[in-house]
Amino acid sequence: MLTTELVSGEGFERVVQWGQHERDLAAETIHRFVSRSLYRLHAFNGDPHPGNYLFHGNGRVSFLDFGLTKHFTDHDLVPLVEALRCLVIENDGDGFRSALERAGFLRPGAPVSTEMVVDRFGLFYSTVLRDAPMTITPEFASSIVRRFFDARGPLAPYSDVPRTYVVLQRINLGLYAVLGSLNATGNWRRMAAEMWPFANAPASTPIGEAEARWERERADRDLISAQRKPQTEHVQQ
Repeated sequence: MLTTELVSGEGFERVVQWGQHERDLAAETIHRFVSRSLYRLHAFNGDPHPGNYLFHGNGRVSFLDFGLTKHFTDHDLVPLVEALRCLVIENDGDGFRSALERAGFLRPGAPVSTEMVVDRFGLFYSTVLRDAPMTITPEFASSIVRRFFDARGPLAPYSDVPRTYVVLQRINLGLYAVLGSLNATGNWRRMAAEMWPFANAPASTPIGEAEARWERERADRDLISAQRKPQTEHVQQ
């Protein structure tokens, strides 16, 4: 059964003309959507282009078209979470490299320095490295795309994108492109840390507080629903 709902809203071409505060709120919602999808739902909408968003103001966004969706297993996510924790929390370059090798992004024993690995792959984590507001500009987004598709760098012969994570890279690059087009500013680390399984940080913005409140209310509803379910007695004859 396919159930649909008609949603009206502003397209991306109008949103880029809104005031910066409204653009920042829209960007925060998109960023939260991506982080929650990966770290909480273990699933991704793999078609993140701007035509699949409708905007309603005050940070409200409708997400469209889930025809390309990737589900990740716990096993798939373990090295990604480990790489994130090693780089962002522990500043452990060797651990970061080891996690990338286990995931298949880097050939084990590649004759390159760990500093080079951190410089190359760490760029994709640069929005969450510092606990401070950061503006994602179009130039920054373009630099990430160029680095990703650089086939002439010293790491190119030893790096790859495993099949399991192709959609992940697609949505990450799409996310940077969208946020760059909005010139979005936010403390992306604090927002993401709310969803990181090793952090579970408290809400850091009004949108985050509303999200946490919705989570609590949903949990309460689920608990009440479970308590109201009739108990089935099993009689053994």
